[in-house]
Amino acid sequence: METKMNAAALRSHQPSAASRQFKNKLVRNEIYIVLDNVLDTYNIGSIFRLADAVSAKKVYLCGGSATPPNARIKKASINTTEWVEWEYAGSTLELIRNLKFKIKNLKFIAIEQSSRSIQYNKFGYKMPVCLIVGNETSGVSKEALEMADAVVEIPMYGVNISLNVMVSLGIVLYQVMSSSR
Repeated sequence: METKMNAAALRSHQPSAASRQFKNKLVRNEIYIVLDNVLDTYNIGSIFRLADAVSAKKVYLCGGSATPPNARIKKASINTTEWVEWEYAGSTLELIRNLKFKIKNLKFIAIEQSSRSIQYNKFGYKMPVCLIVGNETSGVSKEALEMADAVVEIPMYGVNISLNVMVSLGIVLYQVMSSSR
């Protein structure tokens, strides 16, 4: 089994017993990603690509977030949904409560603009970490923000006040990776 695949190979990959064994042996970073009501299926698919890129432990799709199998998610993810562990949770708040008890020392970091946010590259990331991203219009829910251990944001220098959810997550994920190495 090839350890790295290009987009064409990923798109055409059919799950097999060998690939499931390989998937189970992959070394994962203690990074968890929570999608708090992220609705755009292309964002969701792209987040799967990001999760694969950093070898994240798991993606949690919450609330109104669509789940695989979904043709648009599959297309945007280039089939990385087959390689990244994921789970659906109806409630982001219940998920956070459960993860706090389940995973020792897990820190919940919301990526959002807030009165308590700090610049993303000024935060001291340590694994295990759970990054929470929110809805494309309304952001991370107020309740999830209150449960987060910290809130980080990416400074904006132009007229637009925010970045796409997937882009923001990508920037913070690679900051986590560089901080943890």
